[in-house]
Amino acid sequence: LLNINVGGKLFQIAYKVLAQYPITRLGKLALCTDPVKKLQLCDDYLVQKNEYFFDRDPSIFHYIFHFYRSGVLWVMDEMCPSNFVEEIEYWGIHLKYSQRCCRILLEEKRDELSEYLKIEKELEAELEPLESGTQFDGKFLGRFRKMVWNLIENPYSSVPAKIIAVMSSFFVLISIVGMTLSTVEELKNKTGKMWMEQMEMICAIFFTSEYLMRLISASSFKNFLRAAFNAIDLVAILPFYIQILFENLDDGEMQYHEELHKVENVSKLGKVLKLIKLMRIFRILKLARHSTGLRAFSFTMRQCYQQVCCLLLFIAMGVFTFSALIHSVEHDVPGTDFTSIPCAWWWAAVSLSTVGYGDTVPDTILGRMVAFVCISFGIILNGMPISILYNKFSDYYAKLKAHEMSQ
Repeated sequence: LLNINVGGKLFQIAYKVLAQYPITRLGKLALCTDPVKKLQLCDDYLVQKNEYFFDRDPSIFHYIFHFYRSGVLWVMDEMCPSNFVEEIEYWGIHLKYSQRCCRILLEEKRDELSEYLKIEKELEAELEPLESGTQFDGKFLGRFRKMVWNLIENPYSSVPAKIIAVMSSFFVLISIVGMTLSTVEELKNKTGKMWMEQMEMICAIFFTSEYLMRLISASSFKNFLRAAFNAIDLVAILPFYIQILFENLDDGEMQYHEELHKVENVSKLGKVLKLIKLMRIFRILKLARHSTGLRAFSFTMRQCYQQVCCLLLFIAMGVFTFSALIHSVEHDVPGTDFTSIPCAWWWAAVSLSTVGYGDTVPDTILGRMVAFVCISFGIILNGMPISILYNKFSDYYAKLKAHEMSQ
């Protein structure tokens, strides 16, 4: 018998049993005749007791011991898959000796653990700032840039930093409210326009100052440009300056061109200015910088993109299928709106989403049966991924909130 001491527990295995598995660590130990090589296969050797000592987990070695006795490697659910795989790799035992059911369960647990660790790492990175205070050490104006960085990027560092974070959210809301009120007919007079322009100018000055402070305090200009939040900040301030540029170009052209040409340019520039003003709606994305809920929603969409893509695919399949069915049973009805399959796409999309505007409805009994099947399919289709998305959103939000509070 070969005496084996694993973590303080003694095991005895016959040499002839170990010799059946020569590629394993204990099989090599049983067949080896060179004492020096034997010491390389174990952690220590107790001469008095003739024991080979291994500083490994004795609880997992019970399954290794059972493998040598029965030829089958059992895997228990309560064991950590990573630890178990690490142990059997040390002992030189392949996973193929385990039963197929155990192998499948172990692979599933390993995949779940790997996915869990990946999500945890990404969740921690979600709240981690792009730079840390130590990255300013030894750089030009490092102390000043670190102070600005704490002021603008770390709202929990001081009271002024918290005030700036609150002001940033306040100006975003003011800007969105101003853009909304600018479309009201009663406020399109001269006084209303003046107030709106002044409000927009104040918001643009604050956003520009905030962006420049982040640019000054950035330790890496390349990483600063690659950051998504900084791109959102840039989109938030560009429309204001582009609008000023186009208005100045407009004034210049009106001085040097003929009347007809001036009217055409004013019409073109007016459409461009409307589009640029509409881009100010993206300022609301700046709230995600200080909102855990918006970050959790964005993180959920990134993690569940496969489920979302499957949902969109199923919706597209349903739209094409039921629009073809409703057109085939309704196209002969006088005055019908289902004159073609593309014309029936809107009805199918509205019915699948269970919104049901009622602007387009089937007239025949067979068409109503198709509509009933379409609505039923939409209820089942919408109910399947929504629960998954909601559960993941709740989980991610709770973890982000806990991580933020711990920081």
